[in-house]
Amino acid sequence: MTPMAAAQAALAADRAHGDPALWITRVPDAAFLARAAELEAEGPLGRPLWGVAVAVKDNIDVAGLPTTAGCPEYSYMPSRNATCVQRLLDAGAMVLGKTNLDQFATGLVGVRSPYGVPRNVFDASRVPGGSSSGSAVAVAAGIVPVALGTDTAGSGRVPAAFGNIVGLKPTIGSISASGMVPACRSIDTVSIFAGSVDTALAVAQAMAAYDAEDVYSRAAPFAHLRKPAAAAAPRVARIAVEGPMAAPYAAAAALFPGETADISTFLAVARLLYDGPWVAERTAALREVVENRPGIVFPVTRKILEGGLARKTVDAFDAFHLLAKARRVAAELFRTCDALLLPTTQPCPTLAEVAADPIGVNSRLGTWTNFVNLCDLAAIAVPAGIGADGLPFGVTLVGPAWSEGRLAALADMIHRQFAVTVGATGAALPPAAAPAALAADETALFCIGAHMSGLPLNGQVTALGGRLLRVAQTAPQYRLHALGNRPGMVRAADGAAIAGEVWALPTASIGALLAQVPPPLGFGQVTLDGGPCLGFLTEAAGVADAPDITRFGGWRAWLAAAAV
Repeated sequence: MTPMAAAQAALAADRAHGDPALWITRVPDAAFLARAAELEAEGPLGRPLWGVAVAVKDNIDVAGLPTTAGCPEYSYMPSRNATCVQRLLDAGAMVLGKTNLDQFATGLVGVRSPYGVPRNVFDASRVPGGSSSGSAVAVAAGIVPVALGTDTAGSGRVPAAFGNIVGLKPTIGSISASGMVPACRSIDTVSIFAGSVDTALAVAQAMAAYDAEDVYSRAAPFAHLRKPAAAAAPRVARIAVEGPMAAPYAAAAALFPGETADISTFLAVARLLYDGPWVAERTAALREVVENRPGIVFPVTRKILEGGLARKTVDAFDAFHLLAKARRVAAELFRTCDALLLPTTQPCPTLAEVAADPIGVNSRLGTWTNFVNLCDLAAIAVPAGIGADGLPFGVTLVGPAWSEGRLAALADMIHRQFAVTVGATGAALPPAAAPAALAADETALFCIGAHMSGLPLNGQVTALGGRLLRVAQTAPQYRLHALGNRPGMVRAADGAAIAGEVWALPTASIGALLAQVPPPLGFGQVTLDGGPCLGFLTEAAGVADAPDITRFGGWRAWLAAAAV
């Protein structure tokens, strides 16, 4: 749609939805249409989000609109946009308004706000999820295709699950938090709600950049937001799930037969987010309010924040040591698998259940989300079906920092496998975006053995920023030999076509990968079915005594035959 058509559609959808608790501040219709007219007159100008309507959680600054963080007495008028908002505007987006949230982003339920409770789009008797409640509902109701939230304990994932939409929780520091009211400053991140994984990834690409003004900002080690092709054999770790989430989770987990991971250390760390030093970090972010103006804070939120004043430093060090262990466990896990698959959250509670036990119910919703930021991981929550009760179910793929692009391919596959629509709109998912083409700063590398997707050495490629482009095969000019746990390929006049995968690697990382390749293997120019490509080759002398396995046509086929 053109910007004007998109603006008119957003306004019409907002009127039709008619939820006064969704917005804290809405841009007046005339001003929103004026922004659309301005964009339309200018034309796209290469801007990737030209005319895309966006909602912004009201703990993120938008110049000219008050920032309340869900607390009227805390309100201030920012003179400049948060860095992430400015980057969206520079990309051609148009902000429709500031959305409701659990006050000071403290909560996963979405009901802790003096501005009311945004309506769950599937069942008005249930919570919308929080803390990014209004942002998630705005996308789930079809008002905007994109909304910004924040995520500390799961606020960008839990409401996504309850709204049947995608929630992208980026690597901490990859998107600037300048201009965002902090919750736990060291582990906060801006998050993205969208109807599809591709849309969320495109928005992340527009916002992600190093920001010297944000002390927790980090420069990406490689272009981590480029979408790869779907891996032929993704290595996804699953968990054992009991209770009402077991059956729907099992359906999603069945897509990835493989190992079951022990996440007990992660769960122990997760409990500390609401019962450890990070409660004190929340208090530190709002110390002036807690100590001098506690009466302006929502009662449940005040109880949580005041609890941080009594935390002991000695207990904090115990927590930091446990966190160090959890991060080590995560590093070991992701050395052998591409992602960890989890249910996003527990069943969606009713408003009455939360009113009866506001803290207990809230804590349960973070069972599988609380540890992710603490362990410096990335995550994408996606819909995975609608239950017999008419409520959506979601799963989350978790990976190491800077793995969003790789997670996106897997997450999109899950979303489309379950053929769910966008939010509660009934609209079908848009066609899947193609994998990003080979970029100018990348080199294509043809992998034939253990470096291929799903195989033991693939982690050497992905750790350097490698992403799968396509399955391919050589021209019929090569012979393949088994060198123990890897193959060796040599040119031969009586050769055959050998199957493999073409990976895109940052050109600056090619040398680092080659340094990990033992002789007689090395890199050379390989002739593929589509032309020449850098690839794995072996010195002829190195395979003189190695079994010839050319007849199998590739390493995967040889492994399958050897396993019989």
